[in-house]
Amino acid sequence: MKLYIGRASINASCACSIVRASCLAATTKPSSEIKPINAYMPVLLGEQQIILDSSEVLSKWPGLFRRLPSSTSCCLQLWSSIAVPMKESSSSVKDSIVYSYGRSFNGFAAKLSDDEVARLSEMEGVVSVFPNAKLKLHTTRSWDFLDFTQPNYGAYPEGDVIVGLLDTGVWPESKSFDDEGFGPPPSKWKGKCKAQNFTCNNKLIGARFYNSDNEYDVSDIKSPRDTEGHGSHTASTVAGREVEGVSFFGLANGTARGGVPNARIAVYKVCWAYGCALADILAAFDDAIADGVDIISVSLGADSPLEYFEDPIAIGAFHAMKKGILTSNSAGNSGPFPRSVSNYSPWSLTVAASTIDRKFETRVALGNGQSFLFVLNGTSYPLIWGGDAPNVSAGFDSEISTFCLGHTLNSLKTEGKIIYCEGLTTGAGVIFAKGLGTIMSDIVDDLAFAFPLPAAYISVEDGQKVLDYIKTSDNPIATILVSETPKDAMAPRVVSFSSRGPNPITHDILKPDITAPGVDILAAWSPLSSPSGSSLDKRVTNYNIISGTSMSCPHASGAAAYVKAAHPNWSPAAIKSALMTTATLMDQNKNLDKEFAYGSGQINPVKAVNPGLVFDAKEADYVNFLCKQGYNTTTLRLVTGDSSVCNGIAPGKAWSLNYPSFSLSVQDGEQIMGTFTRTVTNVGSANSTYYASAYMPSPVAVKVVPPVLSFKAVGEKKSFTVIVYGPKIVQQPVISGLIVWNDGSHHVRTPIVVFTVLPSIQASSFTNPFPSRKRHFEGSSIHHKNRILGRY
Repeated sequence: MKLYIGRASINASCACSIVRASCLAATTKPSSEIKPINAYMPVLLGEQQIILDSSEVLSKWPGLFRRLPSSTSCCLQLWSSIAVPMKESSSSVKDSIVYSYGRSFNGFAAKLSDDEVARLSEMEGVVSVFPNAKLKLHTTRSWDFLDFTQPNYGAYPEGDVIVGLLDTGVWPESKSFDDEGFGPPPSKWKGKCKAQNFTCNNKLIGARFYNSDNEYDVSDIKSPRDTEGHGSHTASTVAGREVEGVSFFGLANGTARGGVPNARIAVYKVCWAYGCALADILAAFDDAIADGVDIISVSLGADSPLEYFEDPIAIGAFHAMKKGILTSNSAGNSGPFPRSVSNYSPWSLTVAASTIDRKFETRVALGNGQSFLFVLNGTSYPLIWGGDAPNVSAGFDSEISTFCLGHTLNSLKTEGKIIYCEGLTTGAGVIFAKGLGTIMSDIVDDLAFAFPLPAAYISVEDGQKVLDYIKTSDNPIATILVSETPKDAMAPRVVSFSSRGPNPITHDILKPDITAPGVDILAAWSPLSSPSGSSLDKRVTNYNIISGTSMSCPHASGAAAYVKAAHPNWSPAAIKSALMTTATLMDQNKNLDKEFAYGSGQINPVKAVNPGLVFDAKEADYVNFLCKQGYNTTTLRLVTGDSSVCNGIAPGKAWSLNYPSFSLSVQDGEQIMGTFTRTVTNVGSANSTYYASAYMPSPVAVKVVPPVLSFKAVGEKKSFTVIVYGPKIVQQPVISGLIVWNDGSHHVRTPIVVFTVLPSIQASSFTNPFPSRKRHFEGSSIHHKNRILGRY
């Protein structure tokens, strides 16, 4: 099914603004004075889906909706003009309803045929229709690596914080979600445990599931129960209880815990074996906001850039922001290519993935004494190259069999041997060929994978040495040794798969915002899902090691929940600012993409609770931002659902949005010049004076006016201006610097980036131009199926 977002203008004495579906009665003015307003209409339709909204439908079938808006009659014309010509009867319209969004924002989802979609698209006043794509899913050591070893908050106030997760559900029996010692949920909680054969408790306080397509894989369970593992992993990373003696078959042994182990968890299962439907994501946001969560963690996203109000995550996060809820998003797994970052709305926190100081190594020993960074108890076995064993009877030659895919290998030659393969796979092809193990060479070198058989992957260069040994030896042999977990002295560095900036939609907003551990993370898992994702892997585990920005996002969500516990009245922007301005500075020598890779730096939860100053922002600030992005009053109300206007605000740069970073895009050949205005709120000492220091490499210069800010009270606000200037530049990927405000105890750091752009090239054009460089995962690997590691 495809979801379409439709927008229609009306000329009646009312305005339907759908997402909230508020009808604005205008009876005090003659109809001639009422300007046409676009109606945002979420609706799912048949084989394809479109989003419609009309208060007339709300009034006709109130049972379909959780509540009615204050005015339900003013949009009668809209629904009559659209639904009646397309449907033969009111009952057929009623039968088409799939969802109603009415708890936090209003709207509904309904099924229509292809014909009806086409006719709707051709109707006068319909602005746009876009499809319902399926979005993709994007610790014993990681929290310690962040120096977040002993949380300072116990059951209260941390226990009053509720984290909502939109994911694949959860395995409720996991020890990570045990509620021993927990009191009842906080009184603000309005959610439910909507499931069969699934029990919530005082730790896991809510669970819902959504499937608008009503399509299920044989592996799916119609409940919030997690059959993929991904949701359990993210939930336990955010707020899992402390569980001692956890390991992955002996590796990474220790105590597993989340960032806020005393916080509450509510899960919203929106992802299934086929992906995550837009309508389900919107419904989950609607429920989570109304249920009373404090932080929403979303480890999924779109494959290509979407406008802010064509992206259900951005729409849901906007409404969450209005209710004081911060949405934490994964940056995506399409790195290291530029402009690949997803979830880039300024009201969300966008999280990149970086390494921790523990890595996994498995050594391969060849018969000639060479050793490379895999377990066959140290016993040597015959070694063969996949290219020497093509399954000719199945029509494959050496050029294909070298990758060891599917049934491309001749088992008569490979049985009982270790097979060297060129390219990273699940290992299924080797199992089909009755091989004992595999050595794979690939360009992936900064994360580990689980395999259904003894396996190791090495660099392409080392792979050539293995191939040379095989070709020059009469009896090539090898063994795969036990995996080890040495320290990674290079950590933290952003992993190769983590999506990079700059922001593909708004160059003036630096994305990603921050980075967090997302490589080789051990956390809870579903015993119904194999650790490697292969159907051939019959192992069962309650904890698994996986990687992705899906793993870094819940780390940032946990840090945000920790700050929320310390400051329950802080706005989402204030929490986000605290995390960004206190982040640990990353080493540019290890991260060539600089801020486009890691944003403000690596999260530091302990420092974030006492940032000194915060860059706060409210709904009005984001409305102003959207107006400057070219949205007008009509299009703006599509999502805000209120009387927001863009009167007097001309399109232009977003330099005045009170964001805790500075991004200056310069057209090729133009001079460097940008003026940014910012306002900071004192959340540190009552009487304090901050001095600004700016650092920027030549040829860029930075001036801060005024360079000194003095405060007399907590909550006091002060404004300043940042002027960035320099000569004309051409083809400059990124020049980065920073501003630090220092009062002697607080260091409030904000990054500055300057880079060039080509105005003639659309943002969507900046995709991976080298398809041959994509990495290869085949079969049913969890990394491939759920795109946890991106579009390889």
